[in-house]
Amino acid sequence: MAEPGGGGAGAAGGGGPQQGSPAAGGVAAGGPARSAAESAGGPGSARTAGKKAQLRAAPRAKKLEKLGVYSACKAEESCKCNGWKNPNPPPTPPRAELQQAAVSLAEPCRSCSHALAAHVSHLENVSEEEMNRLLGIVLDVEYLFTCVHKEEDADTKQVYFYLFKLLRKCILQMGKPVVEGSLESPPFETPSIEQGVNNFVQYKFSHLPSKERQTIVELAKMFLNRINYWHLETPSQRRLRSPNDDIAGYKVNYTRWLCYCNVPQFCDSLPRYETTQVFGRTLLRSVFTVMRRQLLEQARQEKDKLPQEKRTLILTHFPKFLSMLEEEVYSQNSPIWDQDFMVSSSRTGQLGIQTVISPPPVARTVSYSASPSSLEQPNSGNMSPACKVSSALDPNLGEKRKNNEPYSMEDSKRPRVVGDIPIELINEVMSTITDPAAMLGPETNFLSAHSARDEAARLEERRGVIEFHVVGNSLNQKPNKKIMMWLVGLQNVFSHQLPRMPKEYITRLVFDPKHKTLALIKDGRVIGGICFRMFPSQGFTEIVFCAVTSNEQVKGYGTHLMNHLKEYHIKHNILNFLTYADEYAIGYFKKQGFSKDIKVPKAKYVGYIKDYEGATLMGCELNPRIPYTEFSVIIKKQKEIIKKLIERKQAQIRKVYPGLSCFKDGVRQIPIESIPGIRETGWKPSGKERGSPRIQINFTAH
Repeated sequence: MAEPGGGGAGAAGGGGPQQGSPAAGGVAAGGPARSAAESAGGPGSARTAGKKAQLRAAPRAKKLEKLGVYSACKAEESCKCNGWKNPNPPPTPPRAELQQAAVSLAEPCRSCSHALAAHVSHLENVSEEEMNRLLGIVLDVEYLFTCVHKEEDADTKQVYFYLFKLLRKCILQMGKPVVEGSLESPPFETPSIEQGVNNFVQYKFSHLPSKERQTIVELAKMFLNRINYWHLETPSQRRLRSPNDDIAGYKVNYTRWLCYCNVPQFCDSLPRYETTQVFGRTLLRSVFTVMRRQLLEQARQEKDKLPQEKRTLILTHFPKFLSMLEEEVYSQNSPIWDQDFMVSSSRTGQLGIQTVISPPPVARTVSYSASPSSLEQPNSGNMSPACKVSSALDPNLGEKRKNNEPYSMEDSKRPRVVGDIPIELINEVMSTITDPAAMLGPETNFLSAHSARDEAARLEERRGVIEFHVVGNSLNQKPNKKIMMWLVGLQNVFSHQLPRMPKEYITRLVFDPKHKTLALIKDGRVIGGICFRMFPSQGFTEIVFCAVTSNEQVKGYGTHLMNHLKEYHIKHNILNFLTYADEYAIGYFKKQGFSKDIKVPKAKYVGYIKDYEGATLMGCELNPRIPYTEFSVIIKKQKEIIKKLIERKQAQIRKVYPGLSCFKDGVRQIPIESIPGIRETGWKPSGKERGSPRIQINFTAH
């Protein structure tokens, strides 16, 4: 049997309900998926389901007549008739008021003149259940026939025609549909999109309190659901939009999606798989940019229709969730796509897999139901994947590196130290802390006078006021307009804030493809940034420029910028910063953990970094186990835990003993341990006091 497209996997054609087809109804390429029936006539899927139910309830004679149309004649071996044709066909279109009576089995075929019985003789002993299954395939064949004739896209038409022939053959042979050829069987990539998103939730948010973690889980479920109903653009449309993409690879995945995920939504005789369970990172990368843009556009258009709680979730949290996920989707070394991610990270047990992930992918028949509404496609213009790094990170949806890095294995085998607090006690204390302001920093009202430097900036980032993006120029592909505007904005900020630095020099480095800049964006404009150059082979990064525009200073932006830069470098396994700081910047860098004690061997950086006259070389060594953007929050949380532990200990030992009366009897000194309650406090004699330490009372006569 020919496979879709009639060629190998690379030429498999592939296509699905797209523009101008009965399946798409003119929906713009790349949008929430709508099945052929739903797009063509609204509740078309429900109508098809109704027809199937009506046919399955019909008398057996009517069922045989329907199946006879698709059954080859068996009267004579020489008869080549492949289906019984009614000599008195019903009117077209059929009239609802005329109830068509079942024809007799003796009725001759208009084509071969043999009786209907000769076409359905193989169905004499078939069970009612099997006959109903075959009737379901018949209606799917008829629907696909309509799709083939109305479809305008050549690739899509090929796949529809292939599936039409496949189901037609299943009726003739009374078999079950199996897509053959080089498309392979699902799943097509591991880990799946679903597993990757679950790993993302585990990786980034497992440290959050239960209620906030549940919010993230809801966002993840929402995202996965949208992908399962997402409408992929045809290969020809994608070729027009992104001519440099791997169209052959996309075509194969697109054909798989049609055969296993999309068409089975309205032809339930075909086994259906969820897109998120059988496809992985490759397909997600091909749809994420367009999908994110359209989802956010739809959210903005429909915000007034949303209930208040949903509005906050979708308009505030969802954009940040998508930005953080986008970073992991396009990052070359994101851990969420590692095959063994869950093996090591599951030790934490902080997020049950079942909260996001459904059971393993299995083919199933689906009931007919309405899909999410479609979106109109906004103007294109994508950010280069190379530049899709850090953006809009939510502190409450904060960073958390997974535990399968080399350091976590070292931690897990760390010997217990005398005096260590049992983890069970820590967990018990954590469950008693109910004040969110004490745990996570102030969420509303005014910041405390004792707040961390970056607390205000972190709060603004959570609310979407500020964003962080790593951007850079490229010789391989033309950056989009937004990135170029940001680079110009960065050049202006550095020029204004660093007046002693030649403007031409700043421009050359900011636009140099070897340099990158972490940009701080507020209200769509650049207000600060850190320009740097990475030397992976030498194990360090040089910080070239660091500035925040003057009217936005003293707000914690500088600290938060540096913390994001540290997180970015830990992900890229570069753990040392070097910079030449002028006399005005030394104080700032000291606050960020820099010192004049350089940990990088001199041979590693001499000849690599730029030397500045009158500046001081400073370095910073990063600890890969510290989530720097959340560090002050974690310290605050640790202080709260210690405070609670002290309160617990005080409650256990709080007891008032009577005063010592022995001194009234003339006793001059007593051993310390004989004082009532002293041992209960946990006091132990030190090494120097082992020889029975004593308290001595001296009386002086007046």
